[in-house]
Amino acid sequence: MNPLSSSKLLIGMVHVGALPGTPRFENNIEEVIEKAVMEGQALQKSGFGAIILENMHDVPYLRTHVGPEITAAMAVVSTEVRKAVSIPMGIQILAGANVAALSVAQAVGADFIRVEGFVFSHIADEGLIEACAGPLLRLRRELGAENIKIFADIKKKHSSHAITSDVSIAETAHAAEFFGADGVIVTGTATGTTASAQELREVKQSVRIPVWIGSGITPNNLSQYQEADGWIVGSSLKKDGLWNNPLDSSRLKEMVEAAAK
Repeated sequence: MNPLSSSKLLIGMVHVGALPGTPRFENNIEEVIEKAVMEGQALQKSGFGAIILENMHDVPYLRTHVGPEITAAMAVVSTEVRKAVSIPMGIQILAGANVAALSVAQAVGADFIRVEGFVFSHIADEGLIEACAGPLLRLRRELGAENIKIFADIKKKHSSHAITSDVSIAETAHAAEFFGADGVIVTGTATGTTASAQELREVKQSVRIPVWIGSGITPNNLSQYQEADGWIVGSSLKKDGLWNNPLDSSRLKEMVEAAAK
C-alpha cells in the first residue's frame, strides 16, 4: 500500500536554510545540510509519517524558474536527508518552480512534490503563476518518474484568486484531479493561518484523491480537520510558533499526540 494514500498522514515541513546565490545565504552549505538532516530526523523520531523539504529561506522568491545553483543545492541537501530518513519525503521549490522540484525528486529518490499553479492561474507575491499540469506531467513521463506523486495546492495561500473568483475551490479540486494530480492541498490565506473547514468538506466531496490541509494546523485545532487525509505542519512546530525558529521538541510531541487522537 502506498503510504501517501493512507488516511491521517502527519507531514512535517523541513524549512531548508538559505541556499547559495540567495540574499540570506551565509556562505556555509554544510550548515544548511546539517540543519535539514537534523530536522528530518527529529520529525521522523517524533512520529511524523512524511516530510517535505522546502527552500523557505530563499526570500525573495523567484517566479517559476530558479537558477541551476538552487536546483543543485536542493539536490545535495535532499540527498543527505534521504540517507538519514526512511519515511516518505517530498520536495517543494519556491515559487512555483515545479520542474526543478520534480527534477530534484527524481534525482534523490523522493516520493512526491508539492506543486503550485497546477491548474488555473493566480497572482502570487512573485507575480502571475500560470497553470502547469500539461508540461509537468509530460516531463514526469519523459523522466520515467511516474512513481513521484504530485500534490497540488488549490486556491493557495499568499495569492489573489480574483481572476478565478467564479471558480469554486471544489471545482478547482475536481479540475486538478481530472488533470492528473495525485492529491490536493487546501490552505489558509498565508503561512500559519488556518484553512476553512467548510472548504475542506467541499473539496472532500468533489474528489476521490487524498486531500491534505497545508497551513495553520496546531494541536488545538487539528480535530476540526478530521476529514483530511493528511496535515502538513510547519510553523506550529517551531519555537514560539514562528516558521523561521528552530524546532521545539515539546511542540513536536504535542502535535503527534493530537494526531494520534
